[in-house]
Amino acid sequence: MGETVRAAVQTGPREMEIREFPRPKIGPDDGLLRVEANGICGSDVEMYKGDLRRDGWKPMIPGHEPLGIVEEIGERAAARWGVRPGDRVALEVIVPCRFCQHCLTGRYQACPNRAAGHGVSPIDLEPALWGGFAEYLYLSPGTVVHKIDASLPAEIAAMYNPLGAGVRWARHLGGVGFGDTVLILGAGQRGLACVIAARAAGAGTIIVTGLAADRHKLALARELGADHTIVVDGDGTEDTVERVREITDGAMADVVLELTPLAAEPVTHALLAARHGGRVVLAGLKGNKEIPLRTDLVINRALTVVGAFGVDARAYEEAIALIESGRFPLEKLHTHTFGLDDTALAIETLAGEVPGEAAVHVSVHPNGS
Repeated sequence: MGETVRAAVQTGPREMEIREFPRPKIGPDDGLLRVEANGICGSDVEMYKGDLRRDGWKPMIPGHEPLGIVEEIGERAAARWGVRPGDRVALEVIVPCRFCQHCLTGRYQACPNRAAGHGVSPIDLEPALWGGFAEYLYLSPGTVVHKIDASLPAEIAAMYNPLGAGVRWARHLGGVGFGDTVLILGAGQRGLACVIAARAAGAGTIIVTGLAADRHKLALARELGADHTIVVDGDGTEDTVERVREITDGAMADVVLELTPLAAEPVTHALLAARHGGRVVLAGLKGNKEIPLRTDLVINRALTVVGAFGVDARAYEEAIALIESGRFPLEKLHTHTFGLDDTALAIETLAGEVPGEAAVHVSVHPNGS
C-alpha cells in the first residue's frame, strides 16, 4: 500500500474529481478500511444534483454505505470492536462519541458530539478520508462497525444499508406484523428492501407504487414478494388511494411507508391510504422543501405518523443476518458495478440519466471488482 489514497471528491453540484490524500497514520484507538464496495443511495443522487445541500458547498468524499476489509487497526480499537486485520465489516454513517447520555442510553443517533459521519463530512475534517468513494477509509475511535460474512459477493454484502432501512422502517418503526396490509410508496432500493422486510415479518398483502420509468423495479418488487403494484404516472396511471381501497375492499392499509424523494403529493396519499388507527412512516427526503401536511387527516383518522431517521445498529444486525441467510434473491437487485474513476457515471446511472440502463442497485468498487 502506498503513502497516498485515491478518492472521488464532490466539489459542487454534478462536480466530481479524483484526488489523492495522505494515508492516515493509525494509532492504538483507530484503524483503516480497504474499501471493497460502496452502494449508491437515492440520497447520493440528490446530493450529487445539489438538491440536498443548499447551505453552501464544502468539498467532500461521498459514499455512506462502505463495506470493506480491515487493513490496519490499533490494539485498543481491535479489542473495542472485536475485529482484526482481514475481517470484513460494514460501517454505519453516524460516528457517535459513545460517552454522552444519548449514547449511553442507546440513542446514539442523537449524539450531540458527533463531528463526523461517513460519506457526509468535508475533506477539511482531518483526516479527509471519511467517505466510501475512496480506496481506503479512516476508522475513527467512534466508528460503528458490523462484521459480515467475507464469503459473500461484495455487491451483495454492500446491500446492508438499504436492507437495514427496510428492516427499520417496515418492521421497527412501521410495526409490520403477521397478516398486515402494507403500502410502500416508492420502488427504489429501499422500497424493495421494505418489501423484503415486510414479507419476512409475515405481512399479508404488500402493495408498491412506482413511476412508469420504474416498471422494471415494480416487476422485481413482485418477484420479492409484493402482491400488487401501482403505476402512478404516464400511460396506465392509477389513483393510489382508490386502488388501495379496491385491493383491500375498503379496509385500507395497516402500515404505509412513504419513501419518495422530493415529491409532496405522496405524503397526502400516505395519510389517505392508511386505515383508521393506522401507522404512517415518513422516510422520503424532500430537500427541505415546505410540504403541506393535512393534520386533520392525522387527527380524524387517529393515525400514528413516524419520522424515519436513518438506520440503527439493531436494524443493521438484522439486515446482515437476512443477507447471510440467502433467503431472498438479492442478486436480482444488483445491476451495475463501477470503478472509482467512474463514480459520477455510477450516480448518474442510478439516477436513470444514462440511456438504455435500467438500474436498481449500483455500487462503486474503488479497488477493483
